Amino acid sequence: MINLKIDPEFQSQIPPLTDDEFKQLEENILKEGKLISPLIVWGNTLVDGHNRYEIVQEHPEISFSTMPLPFESREEVLAWICKNQLGRRNLTPEQKKFLMGKQYSSEKRTEAFRGNQHTAKKSGSVQSEHNQKPMKTCERIAQENHSSASSVRRAEYYAHGVDVADELSPGFRDRFFREELHIPDYLLENLGKGQARRTG
Repeated sequence: MINLKIDPEFQSQIPPLTDDEFKQLEENILKEGKLISPLIVWGNTLVDGHNRYEIVQEHPEISFSTMPLPFESREEVLAWICKNQLGRRNLTPEQKKFLMGKQYSSEKRTEAFRGNQHTAKKSGSVQSEHNQKPMKTCERIAQENHSSASSVRRAEYYAHGVDVADELSPGFRDRFFREELHIPDYLLENLGKGQARRTG
């Protein structure tokens, strides 16, 4: 059996399944007898498929395959995870806002290392259609998620606020996304802004 490395930061970007969702996933996998979709990996580190991997570890008779993707940095992996998760239909508004903020933050850091090549590469089709200057990262993410650029910028503070709250009270993130805790958006945004000022 392939032993994959679990990166806590990568795993924490993925909204947790409810107990019922996890049981249903396990039942489906056991019924099929194998994982139909490959687990996405970066080197030997698991990128996507954490719940499925947990299940196959409990049931070593279940066969699975992996698909490596050629990421160049951790930030690229984080951005990919967020974008991939944003394609899920069952996200709560809080999960969607968190993922948009994390994607924006990760892509901004990637661009800081590589100039604007990343934006040009990712947004090439949009640019060629409109023949305009490259679309800003926040505008592109907003367009992909039927949102506004200002919402994406606020989502970055919000996501940062969720991370800060989780550092102060471990387990906060999971409880919050399972809707066991209810915190107004503006409080998390302010927490994220305040931390950004102190570290920036």
